[in-house]
Amino acid sequence: MSSPRIRLLCVDDHKVVREGLSAMLGVHDDMEVVGLAATGEQAVELHQQLHPDVTIMDLQLPVMGGLDAIRAIRARTPEARIIVLTMYHGEEDIYRSLSAGAATYLLKDSITDDLVGMVRDVHAGGRPLPSSIASMLATRDQQSALSAREIEVVRLIAQGLRNKEIAGELAITEETVKVHVRRVLAKMGVNDRTAAVRVALQRGIIHLD
Repeated sequence: MSSPRIRLLCVDDHKVVREGLSAMLGVHDDMEVVGLAATGEQAVELHQQLHPDVTIMDLQLPVMGGLDAIRAIRARTPEARIIVLTMYHGEEDIYRSLSAGAATYLLKDSITDDLVGMVRDVHAGGRPLPSSIASMLATRDQQSALSAREIEVVRLIAQGLRNKEIAGELAITEETVKVHVRRVLAKMGVNDRTAAVRVALQRGIIHLD
């Protein structure tokens, strides 16, 4: 008697990617794509309805992002097994995803080589991490982490706000904003706000919509 197929839910906001994943994974005798979702909300709903063995989740999704969807799914189903498949290369994205409960993290440019094996490994209870991802995560450990407030400040700087405007947005004094900005620059090892935004984007601390 053959073993039951691994039931998969694929989540991506691009139709061609969803259908491509379904076609690529569906050719394997031990796998079956049971659901496709285009948004985080759909992912949470379908996960509750279908109870897939493994979910493949993009991070860049409209309205409810992939990270929030992972948290919502794991809150309802703590044993849910989720593979993040994304274009986001930042070490902060990796850290947040694994902290939210993802079993592993995979970049879309390595999908052909690694995804099928990852699905089988995660279904078996593993938490495999590609060496390139592990290296990026190790880089994060060597960096000074920004506080939640400092991340808010960097996000507002990236939107073009000046200190006075940031103070109004966060309901804090302009002096306090200046302190946060100085700390951000020091932690990131840069000398100006533009460089801070560039590093924050590279590391996945913030994203531009």
